[in-house]
Amino acid sequence: MTSLQSTHSAFARLSRDNSLTDTDRAIMRAFEQMMGDRPEISDGSLTVVNIAAEAGISRASYYRSPVAAAIKEILAAPTTQRPELDELKSEAARLRKELRKLRRQKAEEIRELRQTVATYANHIQVLTLRNAELEAEATGLRGQIEEATGGTVRVIRPHHEP
Repeated sequence: MTSLQSTHSAFARLSRDNSLTDTDRAIMRAFEQMMGDRPEISDGSLTVVNIAAEAGISRASYYRSPVAAAIKEILAAPTTQRPELDELKSEAARLRKELRKLRRQKAEEIRELRQTVATYANHIQVLTLRNAELEAEATGLRGQIEEATGGTVRVIRPHHEP
């Protein structure tokens, strides 16, 4: 059963069980227009404010009407197909939620990468300082060797020729 058919049957049942006022009928017409994606005043989103505006009544009048309970029942049914605008708003909300999740994940990844970069920078700094120490030590040792040998260096290991 389509949403419009279920709306008609719920409203028909309501008409049989209650004596409906002009306000009740205005609410039913407004709701049916909105379910058919034909709003005249509002943006078409199924809210109490929009239904009341389309019906030309106050929210208080809407809530006093037995039609409000029927509309709530219709919208609670899982098979009720919402107007396209509501579906688009729902999809936009889902996408915004997904975007927030992706942004949080990206921010966490960036924090982790920055920590890794900082760790590597610290390691590079330590290695650079140690390299400078070793180069200074090697220069000192070369100087000692040159001083001790008068600039002549002998091979300690014998060189074997084939």
